[in-house]
Amino acid sequence: MRKTPTFVTVQSRGLIAIPTSIRRHFGLDQPGAQVEVIERENEIILRPHIAVPSDQAWFWTERWQQMEREADEDIAAGRVVVSEGIDEFLAELDS
Repeated sequence: MRKTPTFVTVQSRGLIAIPTSIRRHFGLDQPGAQVEVIERENEIILRPHIAVPSDQAWFWTERWQQMEREADEDIAAGRVVVSEGIDEFLAELDS
């Protein structure tokens, strides 16, 4: 969704200030927030970057994300079994 452009002035040492409303919208108003800077076809793109804690990095590996997509496909296709309780769940595993 494009809005009216906002112009900011590049300060000394290349610093720019992102307007408060934009920082809040993208969660960049928190200490340590990061922005990815991308140069592409005569554009500079600023993309909010959310750091992943090291103990959760496994979830974002390509292998795990592929398994997540497969699980989503199985759920969408109805290839799931719903158990009403632990006993029913264990019985289903045994069968």
